[in-house]
Amino acid sequence: SLVVLTASAGFVAASGEHIDYAKLGWTCLGTLGAAACANTLNQAHVYEVANDRLMNRTCNRPLPAGRMGRLHALAFAAVCGASGLWILNEKANGLTAGLGAANILLYAAIYTPLKQMTIANTWVGAVVGAIPPLMGWASAAGELDAGSAVLAAALFFWQMPHFLALAWMCKADYMAGGFRMLSMVDATGRRTALAALRHSLYIAPIGLLAVLAGFASEPFAWEAAALSAYLVYGSAQFARTPSQASARKLFKGSLLYLPLLLVALGVHRLPNQHNV
Repeated sequence: SLVVLTASAGFVAASGEHIDYAKLGWTCLGTLGAAACANTLNQAHVYEVANDRLMNRTCNRPLPAGRMGRLHALAFAAVCGASGLWILNEKANGLTAGLGAANILLYAAIYTPLKQMTIANTWVGAVVGAIPPLMGWASAAGELDAGSAVLAAALFFWQMPHFLALAWMCKADYMAGGFRMLSMVDATGRRTALAALRHSLYIAPIGLLAVLAGFASEPFAWEAAALSAYLVYGSAQFARTPSQASARKLFKGSLLYLPLLLVALGVHRLPNQHNV
């Protein structure tokens, strides 16, 4: 899953001369358990099942479709969460497990109910998505430093054009489900598109910051800048002509951006001396 991929990126970026692949594997497994717990609790929320039944993109999930009961879902979440956090605590460290537990709480207890209360839920959800690379970093380094903020910022800012484009594409679906999204209070789409463009610009210096933090070589800065330019271009097209077509183009571009960025980071990583 994407959560495991970004946690792996954090682990690799924080590693020194040698990558501890066994510890990386345990970190991925523990992160997967925590993520499964959070996602299941999100879908098993007392209000979420009824709302998911009203949306085309979610009505076939196991709970809304009636293929699984809420008690079974909660039991699954408990097993995944407990085992995932235990693995992170035993095989990584307490900081990594603490970040995992905090993310479960933030996702299930704060982000999930906010989705029906305020359009700010998208920004809170982006914080949730920015924590997994911190978990990977903490597992490899045993601490968080200024360098870890670079990857967290990349994940936070990337999620905004990604999910804002999705929110415009699925505007009617979100309205039917009762979820509060920026697109619901934006008749023209311009406000949504400008927010996507703004956050695409924020992500532009990520490659340079990674080089300055000492965990990537100079070619990564140029490659990250090229990828950011593509994301900014898609966001600008969406802002110039807000439509289903331009939103879909931006959404697809965001799907390419993140894995290519992380692959480039893996290719151009430098042993992290944590001097920042």
